[in-house]
Amino acid sequence: MLTTLPPLALYIHIPWCVKKCPYCDFNSHAAGPSIPEQQYITALLEDLQHDLPEVWGRRISSIFFGGGTPSIFSARAIDNILSGVRALIPVSPNAEITLEANPGTFEQEKFNDYRALGINRLSIGIQSFAPEKLKALGRIHSGDEAIKAIETAQRAGFDNFNLDLMFGLPNQSIEQGLLDLQTAMDLQPTHLSWYQLTIEPNTLFYSKPPALPDDDNIGQLQIQGQELLAQHGFEQYEISAYAKSGKPCKHNINYWEFGDYLGIGAGAHGKITRADNSSIQRLWKHRQPLVYMETADKRAGTQLLTDSDIIFEFMLNALRLKQGFDLDLFEQHTGMNRSVLHETILLAQQKELLIADNQHLQPSELGYRFLNDLINLFSAN
Repeated sequence: MLTTLPPLALYIHIPWCVKKCPYCDFNSHAAGPSIPEQQYITALLEDLQHDLPEVWGRRISSIFFGGGTPSIFSARAIDNILSGVRALIPVSPNAEITLEANPGTFEQEKFNDYRALGINRLSIGIQSFAPEKLKALGRIHSGDEAIKAIETAQRAGFDNFNLDLMFGLPNQSIEQGLLDLQTAMDLQPTHLSWYQLTIEPNTLFYSKPPALPDDDNIGQLQIQGQELLAQHGFEQYEISAYAKSGKPCKHNINYWEFGDYLGIGAGAHGKITRADNSSIQRLWKHRQPLVYMETADKRAGTQLLTDSDIIFEFMLNALRLKQGFDLDLFEQHTGMNRSVLHETILLAQQKELLIADNQHLQPSELGYRFLNDLINLFSAN
């Protein structure tokens, strides 16, 4: 039985980019000559208003503008969205408010304005500093522009920012991957998202795969990169997330701890816990921006989670955390007794994938290396 509700976050999806990258499988669309900012803002706030009955009396703990490329919107548009949100639902005074940005000059010009609006965290999509790697990835910025963007963000007052960086890029050597990582750390970010390039369905790379390094080279790069990150004070707290002390992304931690979140925007997903009937529901919105804007009901579907769904989805998220989680968290955020996990925990321990006691679960080093195998043990299938 659910007696308390988890924290509530808000995700806002801006679906447009200047150009669709060949590796990207997110719901993003190349922008035309003009973007329907006002029409989309109206749709976002209608979307939020429609979801409000699910969360009456609750407060937003963090806001994340994702995409697409949210920084493609004008500062005035972001201001109108935030003002509209605050008029509809309480936002915590110390809420972390993150906006994803690309390093292009067009976006950099807005950084001062974004900071003045109350955006207190940027996530800048670098991916690489090497010209040939950026070209292979279809990125439209240069390494010099990336460095300038970071310096511009710092001058604008952003003392908390993430850099997105990939490894395992086409024809990338271990030395090249480590140089990218060192260059990023030299720019003094508080957070790094460092993750392997994977080839996903429904992308250009899937139909025309590039030449990627072999698994041994990628594995060695990952090991050496993690050692380098640790030497520079970046603690790994999730599979691809590394942070300076006290600077993990609060919004993302809410996901990993199976917190609640509203998702507004084309293709956005949400998860809502209801204490009145002890239910957990997932809901998602229409993917195509035009359909989303022109349809009165923004929801494309909903799903009421079964007990089996809840167990699996909790583990799918929480086991990504490097330090694991307390079983009290499982009970608080699922409404279920920890005893339902007992047999699977024993099996995972026998396979040496999990470290467990009566209070805490944590993937072993082996379990973290084979995380999908560990998570799938908790699947009902």
